[in-house]
Amino acid sequence: MASRFHDVFPDPCALIGVVHLPPLPGSPEYGGSFADVREGALVDARALASGGATGLIVENFGDRPFFPGRVPSVTTAAMAVVILAIREVFSGPVGVNVLRNDAETAIGLAAVSGASFIRVNVLVGTAFTDQGVVEGKAHDVLRLRSQLAPQVAILADVAVKHATPPPGVTLEQMAEDTFFRGGADALIVTGRATGDPCPTDDLRRVRVAVPDAPLLVGSGMTRESAATFRDLTDGAIVGTSLKQVGLKSAGLKQAPVDAARVRSLLGAYRGK
Repeated sequence: MASRFHDVFPDPCALIGVVHLPPLPGSPEYGGSFADVREGALVDARALASGGATGLIVENFGDRPFFPGRVPSVTTAAMAVVILAIREVFSGPVGVNVLRNDAETAIGLAAVSGASFIRVNVLVGTAFTDQGVVEGKAHDVLRLRSQLAPQVAILADVAVKHATPPPGVTLEQMAEDTFFRGGADALIVTGRATGDPCPTDDLRRVRVAVPDAPLLVGSGMTRESAATFRDLTDGAIVGTSLKQVGLKSAGLKQAPVDAARVRSLLGAYRGK
């Protein structure tokens, strides 16, 4: 089955860097200057471009505690402004992840901004999270995509991080349902939490269960572990490992992206 993922990322070992947005207007920890939010996002986007990242994905990482469903209109507006600005400085594919699980808003943002893909934490089934029970809405998401942005690829998590699947549901079942019944264009496997290593056994299980699905590692990849994932995956979504490690005053995840670390990790992932 043809996948939009390979239309967006035709080359193997795609490295997708994450632009972790700080708290946006309306969120509890918003700092009061949207100009600073926008400029920080552009700094990260330029660093990812300079380091050779294949693509990048923008997410409202700082907006905790996250809404389990639709986000407020001010969040949508803020993300639209940032994504459009990023597309002026980053020529590769740009994606959107609206946390915690607002795939419909992500589709809308992609439609108006020209973004190429979205990430959906829970596309099908349910997950028990710190936001409560989060339910997949593939039936709505795919219909909305067909109306607004048919070319946009949907990258969907299997057993997403910071969540627990329902009792008795296996990783293989979740992968099969997400790809075949939910219509995902690619599957993402992660560790337990942001930045945690992804178990290679989980990747192998998903690969065996759904061999035709493009597969991405979604957390915890480092230069040291990159070679491990090279033959198991079609791509990687990387955030924490690309940060300037010396700047931890606001926490590593809020530190800016380091172009040299992007370049180094990409080389390790592709065996160069």
